[in-house]
Amino acid sequence: MTQTPGQHEDARLSDLGYRQELSRVLSKFDSFAVAFTYLSPMVGIYSLFVLGVGAGGPRYVWLMPIPVIGMYFVAMVFAELGSHYPVSGALYQYSKFSVGPRYGWWVGWFYSVALLVTMAAVDTGVVPYVATLLNSWFGMSLDPSNHTTILVMTIALLAVQSFLNITGAKVMGRVASFGAYVEMFGTFGIAIILAAAGFHHGFGFLFTTQGAETAATNPLGVDFGGNWWTGAAFVAVLAHVFIFYGFESAGDVAEETVDATRQVPRAMRQALIAGAVTSFVLVCALLLATPADHAGYMKATSFAGGVPYILEQSISSSLLRDILLLAVIFAFFSCGSSIQGASARMLFAYARDGQTPMSGFISKVSSKHRTPVNALLVGATIPVVFTLLVNVTPTQDIHIGFFTYPANVSALTALVSFGVSGIYVAFALTVLGALIARLRGWKPQGHYQLGRKGMAVNIIALAYLVIMFINLALPSGLTSPRGALFNLDWVTLVVVGLLAVAGVVVRLLAPGTRVRR
Repeated sequence: MTQTPGQHEDARLSDLGYRQELSRVLSKFDSFAVAFTYLSPMVGIYSLFVLGVGAGGPRYVWLMPIPVIGMYFVAMVFAELGSHYPVSGALYQYSKFSVGPRYGWWVGWFYSVALLVTMAAVDTGVVPYVATLLNSWFGMSLDPSNHTTILVMTIALLAVQSFLNITGAKVMGRVASFGAYVEMFGTFGIAIILAAAGFHHGFGFLFTTQGAETAATNPLGVDFGGNWWTGAAFVAVLAHVFIFYGFESAGDVAEETVDATRQVPRAMRQALIAGAVTSFVLVCALLLATPADHAGYMKATSFAGGVPYILEQSISSSLLRDILLLAVIFAFFSCGSSIQGASARMLFAYARDGQTPMSGFISKVSSKHRTPVNALLVGATIPVVFTLLVNVTPTQDIHIGFFTYPANVSALTALVSFGVSGIYVAFALTVLGALIARLRGWKPQGHYQLGRKGMAVNIIALAYLVIMFINLALPSGLTSPRGALFNLDWVTLVVVGLLAVAGVVVRLLAPGTRVRR
């Protein structure tokens, strides 16, 4: 008899050593939406627009194809792996089956921590927008930089996200699907609104640097010594690098996706392409809407202004501004919800293999909702702990051996600086694992296969990840643009090292008795 997609996926899951415990209810669009809302162009651009344009000027928009193309090669590798291994845990599972359980464990460790750090960054990042809306609507005087305000709002947000995710994968899919529509409105919609209000520059403005390569005219006060291509571009491109990932989360929810071997590879690639198109449109619109006068431009491209200032100057209707603010808030919410869903499936997959302390507790699946309920709760608790690190903010530089921890930088900021670097470490190890498997003679059997081009695609993807990780983490001094704006000199690499040590401790505490090969 011909198998239905669900029966085929269940049989494939059994071949990999697992039984179907989760509810396979996510449609093709749900799978795409989870990946797309995690990538979240709105969250990324609202968070990083100033860093990009401040470091590189309007011309920075043309650096976007570099991470998009590089990550598309990565997405093709992941798509092939996801089609062959349609099982929760994505990168952990891909690496475990490609190389071995120990190798997979370390991939999963860095990826899990990076997911939880990113979740904390997203949920704390929405606080200023929520505070602005509440202050406007109810006459409150909430200070978004107040530690108590940040903690209370983050806990409230995580509670709502956890409740919805525990209720069922279908609810997670619906939140993500609505979030995807909001993202479309918040990117194309804002671009159309800004165009209707009237751009302040012509298209040629997008090819200018506006003096970003010199300290005297750089909105952020950083100095590239007059060099754009060999200076500013290397740092400005990181504003795009921090956006284009998250598409791999479609693989994390593979066990809940209908016809996963077909849909997961499509969702990964489509989420990346959709994210690239919407991001490019929104960034261009924001750049063209920056004030024409020098003072206005400098404020719009500095931390004192940014995207809210551009919208305020361009849109006179307070009602429309509030609608856009609501769209931004929901984009952050759906992004955090998708990340929590992905991180919980990662923790569940880990625990199901006995690779975490308290694995029996973490791997428990709700009999009512068929969701990894305890993994979701753990995945909500850890970001709260990370959020408390905002209280650890030294008032003076701290000199520790060969590096300096800068004053007025919270421990949460230092941890967040690791987030994308951790993602790139996990991605690079996974792609390396796929390359090792190919050299050992691995033949993919999923619906999506790279065929003869697989080796070339694999090598290009690995080369991109290694080069960009170096650009992300390279210590260049706290006073350098990279050190001041992104990696805090040696701090990011030190955090990677400390997390590796923590990983050794966690691995020693894990029972590790149920690893499948």
